[in-house]
Amino acid sequence: MNKEAKILIVDDDSVYVKATRAVLESRKYQVSSASDGEEGCRKAKEIKPDLIILDIIMPMQDGFSTCEQLKKDPELSGIPILIMTSFSEKGKETNIPTSAGFGLEAEDYADKPISPDELLRRVENLLRKS
Repeated sequence: MNKEAKILIVDDDSVYVKATRAVLESRKYQVSSASDGEEGCRKAKEIKPDLIILDIIMPMQDGFSTCEQLKKDPELSGIPILIMTSFSEKGKETNIPTSAGFGLEAEDYADKPISPDELLRRVENLLRKS
């Protein structure tokens, strides 16, 4: 497995991004971040990450729409996506319908919060498969 894999975190929670970046960089991953779905799609095209960690509840463009857009793009469709969200807990506070997630082509899904060990296990499994 390539320890220099590039990972893009798309999440509007700066505290979560900072903590996740620290965990991933401890394993020598190259980490970039974007604070909303539109920026995430732009950065994905620019850096061609090996993995995308994607939140659902974000301003501008939610993670469901972002995931769909990434998977429809022939240049980006092969990049594994790990949905990492508190949507199951906070989804009712948004206007995002739960049904929007039913057809997602994401490779993995986890609820926040997640332990550093579990995050690294999931990231390594997805990178190994890609």
